[in-house]
Amino acid sequence: MSDAHAVEVDRLHVVRGGRNALDGITLDVARGTVTGLLGPSGSGKSTLMRAIVGTQLVTSGSVTVLGEPAGSPGLRRRVAYTTQSPAVYDDLTVRENVRYFARLVGAADTQADEVVELVGLGDDAGSVVSRLSGGQRSRVSLATALVGRPELLVLDEPTVGLDPLLRRDLWASFARLAADGATLLVSSHVMDEAERCDELLLVRGGRLLDRGTAAEIRARAGGESMDEAFLRLVETGAIA
Repeated sequence: MSDAHAVEVDRLHVVRGGRNALDGITLDVARGTVTGLLGPSGSGKSTLMRAIVGTQLVTSGSVTVLGEPAGSPGLRRRVAYTTQSPAVYDDLTVRENVRYFARLVGAADTQADEVVELVGLGDDAGSVVSRLSGGQRSRVSLATALVGRPELLVLDEPTVGLDPLLRRDLWASFARLAADGATLLVSSHVMDEAERCDELLLVRGGRLLDRGTAAEIRARAGGESMDEAFLRLVETGAIA
């Protein structure tokens, strides 16, 4: 595996429900970057992310993460993952949830409290999670992933249901984490978030449709926006 890459996926094939969820996909994710994984619902984004964190049964191919096979015990504290459905304890407060996960990875309570502020929940730190809105619960789940300063963050649509101001602040936080050396793979079906990523991976039908910066993809596809570019790539059937 190249030292320049946090993730390398080689000819990965996954069958789910009798269909090809991933169809021989090959890609890599550079270290210290925010890489966007974009595509419509059902394109294979979540399946790919599960394969990278080692929770997906694969049919063939390989996934290497931080120099080790995906799912290796040595990666447990180096990789963090958030799903689309918040994975937190409803009967604990925001602060208690994040401090609990901090202790699991050997992080201090002070770091947990800093992460709560980072995701914009400082004023709700003492609130029981069951009483929070869906967007707030998602942010608690994100905070539990950020605590412990993992080397690789795999975030499945972390900004769904959030207001534009909070989305802007979270993307700024992602950029700071990458500047400090972390690698982030962030999935989304919102094309305007593409501009905030260092590189983009566009997937459809379990295959890599295109990759590059937002400007590069727009230039190749001839669209003024990422929505237009993606539609043109789909219509032409282009595959990276």
